[in-house]
Amino acid sequence: MARRHVRVVGAMLENEQGRYLITQRPPTASLPLLWEFPGGRVEEGESDPEALAREIREEMGVAVEVLDQAMHTRHEYPTYDIDFRVFHCRLAESEHHIRHLRVNDHRWVTLEEMSQYRFPDADSKTLAKLLGLDS
Repeated sequence: MARRHVRVVGAMLENEQGRYLITQRPPTASLPLLWEFPGGRVEEGESDPEALAREIREEMGVAVEVLDQAMHTRHEYPTYDIDFRVFHCRLAESEHHIRHLRVNDHRWVTLEEMSQYRFPDADSKTLAKLLGLDS
């Protein structure tokens, strides 16, 4: 049986205070209650920026502008492979009200504070690259 390959996009969404948005997965999701960069799966026919904007709108009810790609990594989970691309993003409107439509919770944290949260392995690899810990 062939391994499943999943293409996923995530947002490095920074606010005016230099903090980044992280979201907590719902308790009923795979990898429940872990923290992650907001985003999700790319559907067939979608570009990465289209998928990321759609996922954030569906999960939190906010519009974002997707900018340049910040990083790309791959991760092998026991039963599937993740192709994970993270993009710099900014909120489309300065006034934003994040709703928990498909996320359990959210936080605005510094890169250094992210180590206090438990992330899925693919996100952890991305975080290590961002912090320069993957030498």
